[in-house]
Amino acid sequence: MKLQMHSIHFEADQQLADFVQQKVDKLETFYDRIVEGEVFLKHNNNDGINNKTVEIKLFVPGSTLFSQEDAPSFEAAADAAVEAMRRQLKRFKEKQLAH
Repeated sequence: MKLQMHSIHFEADQQLADFVQQKVDKLETFYDRIVEGEVFLKHNNNDGINNKTVEIKLFVPGSTLFSQEDAPSFEAAADAAVEAMRRQLKRFKEKQLAH
């Protein structure tokens, strides 16, 4: 899967990019027809603890799936966003098989 990584208003280090890439690549085990994906890493302006946001957008034939999660670190936000995307992919695949 072709994955584009965007870090908004900061420069993500290679270790973070590799971590997110590895997590998103695992999504192909749940649905193998993913065309491409985009990941957005950004700091939000909340004063609270959860001030890191990870957005994942996956393009599958006939649809676009999206998940967004906030957490204290990018790693935790990526884990939560990938988990939400995994549930969406499974639901999407079940709908495809039902038709």
